[in-house]
Amino acid sequence: MQIPFAIKVDRLGKRYTLGKRDTGQATLRDALFTFPSGRGKVDQLWALRDVDFTVQPGEVVGIIGRNGAGKSTLLKVLSRITEPTTGRVEIYGRVGSLLEVGTGFHPELSGRENIYLNGAILGMRRAEIVRRFDEMIAFAGVERFIDTPVKRYSSGMFLRLAFAVAAHLDPEILIVDEVLAVGDAAFQQKCLNKMGDVAKAGRTVLFVSHNMPAIRHLCRRAIVLDAGAVGFDGPADEAVRAYLSTALRAGERLGDGLRLLNPERNQALPFEVTAVEILDEAGRVKPALSTGDYARFRILWRATEAVRLGNCRNEELLQVFDRLWGKMVTSLEAGERIVEVR
Repeated sequence: MQIPFAIKVDRLGKRYTLGKRDTGQATLRDALFTFPSGRGKVDQLWALRDVDFTVQPGEVVGIIGRNGAGKSTLLKVLSRITEPTTGRVEIYGRVGSLLEVGTGFHPELSGRENIYLNGAILGMRRAEIVRRFDEMIAFAGVERFIDTPVKRYSSGMFLRLAFAVAAHLDPEILIVDEVLAVGDAAFQQKCLNKMGDVAKAGRTVLFVSHNMPAIRHLCRRAIVLDAGAVGFDGPADEAVRAYLSTALRAGERLGDGLRLLNPERNQALPFEVTAVEILDEAGRVKPALSTGDYARFRILWRATEAVRLGNCRNEELLQVFDRLWGKMVTSLEAGERIVEVR
């Protein structure tokens, strides 16, 4: 049988009523603690409105947009965690979702027990978990601690194990939200490689990330969400450019741009950074910074005595080349000073 599509979203909308709990059924607690506002009108928010797109089997599609654009809401609707207010979604195939990594893990159970528990929650059969068990713990790098309660794991170990379980599902459709927030740089690269393997195996992937190079690397197509609506749907490179130009315009509207001022100045301190700015070639504060842009980093600081750029073990942390005097500077003079790096 020829599958017509993997995912079809038709005029999808999701509306939330702000300040109201949408439980679907009233409880005694709700009746006791819910009071009329007296304002006469309800404050509503459309997290998604009239969203339309179709994803073919085997496509890897990026979903990008600013915070609050509706990305996570869209994935929750597609994962059947929440119901749409308007429109409909049709899905062909088994769906695996990596939305909130670690949901369903019990802190008192060991890593081994949580693998079986979480695998079952995610829809894996016991035989499937047994077959992939060693692969999961090797991927997470927690072999020595697999029989230790996960409440004793570091946050990184916990997240790595949770991701390893979810990533070793065998769904036809994989939905992933900000997977690169998990773990250190080495583990993030493993996550990217795993995503690439899933894509090469011909499965359908929806990938949400703020990491634009990752979107370009993994996806041929991307959808830009803007205020709950589709702002662009097309080749990933063009989608990233459209998203960055939107972010740039938003930064220009904010005014201050990339200027960070120290809000808690303390003249009693012997040293403090007073401001950090990122400037363009004309010396103006940039509203936003994109990969490949020219940037001049300006650090303003104040010191009551000469400052050595080192640590308590007498190790140098930073060297500054003074172009005027043609020498390497490892200490900074007292006073109010500026360091600029291009």
